[in-house]
Amino acid sequence: MNAIFQLPQTDKYARVVAASKAVHWDIDTDVIKGRSFDMSKKYLPDGLSLVADMTTLSDAEKRFVSQIQGRTYANIFGLVERFITAKLLEVGREHSLGDQNALEALVRFSDEELKHQTLFRRINEMMSATMPKGYRFDVDPDMVARAVLSKRTWAVLMLTTHIELFVQNHYRQSIAPDAELSELFKDVFLFHWKDESRHVVIDELEMRRLDAGLTEEERDKAVDDFIALVAAVDGILQMQANADTTYFIANCGRTVMLQEADRVEAQFLKAYRWQYIFSGATHPRFQMILKSLIMEPQLKRIGAALATLQ
Repeated sequence: MNAIFQLPQTDKYARVVAASKAVHWDIDTDVIKGRSFDMSKKYLPDGLSLVADMTTLSDAEKRFVSQIQGRTYANIFGLVERFITAKLLEVGREHSLGDQNALEALVRFSDEELKHQTLFRRINEMMSATMPKGYRFDVDPDMVARAVLSKRTWAVLMLTTHIELFVQNHYRQSIAPDAELSELFKDVFLFHWKDESRHVVIDELEMRRLDAGLTEEERDKAVDDFIALVAAVDGILQMQANADTTYFIANCGRTVMLQEADRVEAQFLKAYRWQYIFSGATHPRFQMILKSLIMEPQLKRIGAALATLQ
């Protein structure tokens, strides 16, 4: 990825377009291939689900936790890609009468994100056919998108960069190496990763292009918006950790006492905060981007906000 940033600006976008054309894939032909989900397999790997910390659970219960979290993992991506698509379509219009390589890159980006949303809806439906009834994901993606898009573009692009950077590490470091995972689940996130490895390049290009035109006051306000967006993400994670704990307790096949239930919910939330906040916030590239754009007092504000979630 770093080599791309040494090219002239229009060539950077052209390189992304060429890569997009080279790896186009189809949901049914390349990903699903007539398969269904197997409840004897884990979905989310231990490095993301953090089930090793759920010491009161049996191996079968830990596998069930990985399946619940895997379903939520797909649904969260379907959620965030709603506002990512809307924002990139918006910023793409700024290239309409300018760099056509940039315009094509952003159009392709949006098309691929729409395909991801379709894929994740399909995955949720397929999981619904094999998992116990009662799973809930009650977050309205349009309502969330409207709330996110009400914030400054700098903050939305920074959140998007953060998300698409952690996607890279999740797949390479945790999903791909785990031989115990559902092959279908792995393939879903293999093809998702292929697209996101290009999208994160566009994110950074657009982030830096936008940032170059901001005043110090505008950037400082955008940092506050970014902090507010992270807090809003955490609110969604808290709600889903509660819903997923309730679903686990109702379907694990035994009585779970209140004290253990509280510990399980705390572990769900810890895992979700790791997956969607801290694994991105600690990503070296994300840290580099932040430090290259904002001042030390602003970095400290972000750090202080993150510290309240630990």
